[in-house]
Amino acid sequence: MKQILLFTSLLLASLLSADDSDYSIIIDKPFNNALLDIRQDYDRDITAVGFTKKYNTQKNKNSYTNAFDYLSSISGANGTQMQLIKLNAEGKVLLDKSSALSQFSQAIAITKTPTNGYYVGGETMDGQLILLKLDSSANLIFKKVFGTKNFDKLSNIVQLSDGGVLAVGSSTTSRNNNDPMFQTGLGLNDIFLTRFSKDGRTLWSKKYGTQYDDRAIDAVEAYDGSIIVVSTTRYNKNRHVTTMRVGENGNKIWLQHYKELKNITPRKIIKLRDNNFLLSLSVVDDMNKDQIRLLKFDLQKNIIFDKTIHTKYPSVLMDIKEYSDGGIVGVGYVRDAYNTDALVMMLDAQAILLQQAHFGDDNYDMLNAVTILNNSQAACAGIFTKNDSQESNMWILKLNRDATIAQKATNTLGLYKMLVRLFKKEIASGDIKIKQDLTILLEDKRLYFDIANYKLTKTQEIFLDTFSKKLFTFLHKHQDMIQTFEVNGHTSSEWGTSAFEEGYVKNAELSMQRAFFTLKFMFSCQNKQTRVWLSKIFKGSGYSYSKKINFDNAVENKAKSRRVSFKIILNETK
Repeated sequence: MKQILLFTSLLLASLLSADDSDYSIIIDKPFNNALLDIRQDYDRDITAVGFTKKYNTQKNKNSYTNAFDYLSSISGANGTQMQLIKLNAEGKVLLDKSSALSQFSQAIAITKTPTNGYYVGGETMDGQLILLKLDSSANLIFKKVFGTKNFDKLSNIVQLSDGGVLAVGSSTTSRNNNDPMFQTGLGLNDIFLTRFSKDGRTLWSKKYGTQYDDRAIDAVEAYDGSIIVVSTTRYNKNRHVTTMRVGENGNKIWLQHYKELKNITPRKIIKLRDNNFLLSLSVVDDMNKDQIRLLKFDLQKNIIFDKTIHTKYPSVLMDIKEYSDGGIVGVGYVRDAYNTDALVMMLDAQAILLQQAHFGDDNYDMLNAVTILNNSQAACAGIFTKNDSQESNMWILKLNRDATIAQKATNTLGLYKMLVRLFKKEIASGDIKIKQDLTILLEDKRLYFDIANYKLTKTQEIFLDTFSKKLFTFLHKHQDMIQTFEVNGHTSSEWGTSAFEEGYVKNAELSMQRAFFTLKFMFSCQNKQTRVWLSKIFKGSGYSYSKKINFDNAVENKAKSRRVSFKIILNETK
């Protein structure tokens, strides 16, 4: 797998190979498949939806004189199917369910229910819209097939504060005076919104638009319960953006049309924590390349900022999400003359690019959706195409905050084996020892402390500098597994001629000083990002001489007892 990192405006490219511990899950099934949306479940697993294709390879013995009769006979079991995939932290597939609906269909979007179930929105190939409510095991609670008598398309379903959902899509204009929506069917295609209650009742269904071709792309609920809708408006060869605000009952409050000289396409809108809105767009530049544009505006359609991120190759962000600190993660695709790669961008709250990464093989790969997880990682869903293949596969990718691929969760033994491989040279040379309980011992006598001393020698500092950078780079990649990193100070049992109680207390203080000075030095060796993470997991402890080391004959090895050791504590796994 290829990975290209861009730090601010500096171009820094490097190729990395994926290994088995990378959380990059490719679900390979026959024919073209894709994942289009993704969410985190309340049990911390992740679930994505999209479509697979299934065909009957057995010869049909029945004969048909009408093509539609034949299609009807196979539509419940073959063709395009709505697909749901659920994975745990180890990348294990927990659920793999495809629909057997009466029409060819595909899932477009997914949201959560309060009971850890799902709303799944999709569409049939003949222009009907579908809303499913599923329990946590993806068993059907209800199915709603809705829309007009014309050809409809779904773009997204939006979770609303009352527990219901809003279906966002488009519909071809009605030419039937008996259609109750005829008065609002204005152009070639119209914005089509349908609001459902949490129990699946249709509250209202309305069309909006101009005399031109209008297609709703996305929507988001504002803090006051109104809804912001973003859509495309096409006429002649022009493609522009329209934003619209409607009330809870669907009545239009305002409409803003962005008409520009260059073609511009909306991709995603989100509500920010400051109750403003961020819109991801792609705009065609003078070289006829798509460039990423981010537009921030308030509830009254006032523009707060409008920024374009200029990239060397055509780039699009299909989805964006906001972190708790205001940072933004965006995913999509970047395309050159030879192939298409998945694109990840990390931006600050002002839409300034911090990091960029490209993932994929030398073929067609892209990310359609992203969701931010509880541990600040991001899970992405999309399409992966293997080299020398013409069939796309479902793809789930988990990323760290620095746009690197996260690691699969594993058990203590798995992490132990990886640490042993990582520190193979240090173990062979006798510098360290790693135990299966993830305790790391310093074995070289030059790394021990002198009597009553807690300040690090130059030899200790040189070793700890290299060791800690190597260790913490590794642990940071596995940060979702790590609960605590302990730095433990130890002493030998003697303390001059002091009484037992006084000797123990002074040794306790000395052991804590050794832990503190070691922790402080290792902390200072790391970059800022790693220090921020370490501040959440570092723990220093002093054991006095309670864990002194003995020779085989049970006599205390005083020199070896004057040390620090390290212990990695993992999060509990399910």
